[in-house]
Amino acid sequence: MIAVSDFLPIKVFSDLPEVDLAWLAAQGEDVRLEPGGTLFVTGESADYMYVLFEGEIEMRSEGTGVESFIFRAQSGQVTGALPYSRLARLMGTGRAVIPSRIGKFPKSIFPEMLRRMPVLAERLVGVMMDRVRESTKSDQQRDKLMALGKLSAGLAHELNNPASAAQRAAGSLRAVRDQLRAAYLLLDRRDLSLPQREYIGEFERCALEAASACSAVPQSSLEQSDKEDQLTTWLDRHSVPDSWKISQILVEAGIDPAKLKEIQQKIGSEAMSDALNRVSLALLGMRLISEIEQSTARIMDLVKAVKEYTYMDQAPEQEIDIHDGIEGTLTIMAYKIRHKSIDVVREYDRTLPKICAWGSELNQVWTNLIDNAIDAMNEGGTLKIRTSKAGSHAQVEVRDSGAGIPPEVVPRIFEPFFTTKGVGEGTGLGLDTARRIVLKHRGDIRVESKPGDTCFRISLPLQKENSL
Repeated sequence: MIAVSDFLPIKVFSDLPEVDLAWLAAQGEDVRLEPGGTLFVTGESADYMYVLFEGEIEMRSEGTGVESFIFRAQSGQVTGALPYSRLARLMGTGRAVIPSRIGKFPKSIFPEMLRRMPVLAERLVGVMMDRVRESTKSDQQRDKLMALGKLSAGLAHELNNPASAAQRAAGSLRAVRDQLRAAYLLLDRRDLSLPQREYIGEFERCALEAASACSAVPQSSLEQSDKEDQLTTWLDRHSVPDSWKISQILVEAGIDPAKLKEIQQKIGSEAMSDALNRVSLALLGMRLISEIEQSTARIMDLVKAVKEYTYMDQAPEQEIDIHDGIEGTLTIMAYKIRHKSIDVVREYDRTLPKICAWGSELNQVWTNLIDNAIDAMNEGGTLKIRTSKAGSHAQVEVRDSGAGIPPEVVPRIFEPFFTTKGVGEGTGLGLDTARRIVLKHRGDIRVESKPGDTCFRISLPLQKENSL
């Protein structure tokens, strides 16, 4: 049974008249919980105010695939439904951490409670505001962690491909180096004149240059295959070993049967096989070096994109080009875009001036909107990103060709914890976070949707208003 003395250690109630506290005590239920005991569950109607007399209660989200901490209430605190709060349903499950004793008061008594003790209105509103601040901070942190998890998975995938390619090419290059050394020794043992050796050296140099030029203008698969067949036939006719291995490499260097006939006339049939083997190995080595260069360049591009995305080593608030942030986000999310075969259409107004903003926070907006757009297109589609100037504002449109948002859902789309995704697929915090960041920048975010065309439109002021 709840007694007046139970309220005295609690700051909100400690100085209230004993007669009023006696009335309040009579309205409540005395709840006692052992560690792990449940006080309320996710989705339950927020119909009670809880006063924690003893112990500690921890609230965690459940039903989203991953359980996460929301807040902890300790002895002396008031939580649950409060006067003037719009909380309709509880967003998590509350359980006792240690043996606890809680006063449970129905919100139906709030009008009479405030009539008897009007000072509670201001005090409990203060409690509610503190709770909102803590909840907002927790929500932001949780959303950042979820976004980081998505980006980390994508980045790991994007980095793995070029890193693996570079590793494979480096291993192959080591083998080619050994084979090339042996090829040089074989050719050195041939009884060739100085002009013949100089011819081979010049032929190798020209082949390497031609291969570099040809890589810039690749041939069609059919054309490449036809030339390889012609070269293989010529090599087989002249008993050149492993003709099928070297024909592809020689064709990529622009070598045809006419050139092979010239080589044969210059250095003879016996030395020709060794010369072609050496040149093909040199060409293969150059190709592997090129693969390593391309792979490491891709890794450097991804690292650069991450640095730009997070604004690492830069001031948090600065003048930024919104296109850089959008492009960085697309680079980091490229794996997901490719996986769903989504076409990205860019319609950028590059004349837009830079804006003063927190770049890393705006990138959270682009991430959440682009990620939602990708998820909305199950079997591929078109993601269109358009920038333009609208009066004194920069405008960004993120448009997808997905199924669209049902009309009855649109009014709730920016509500925290509201999501149309399945269990474990979304927390309902992404669009709420995007809205709060845009509002922080004195901007505006709206959505228009119909089947096959959903558009999120963000407006951001071009000129800084006082201080962000």
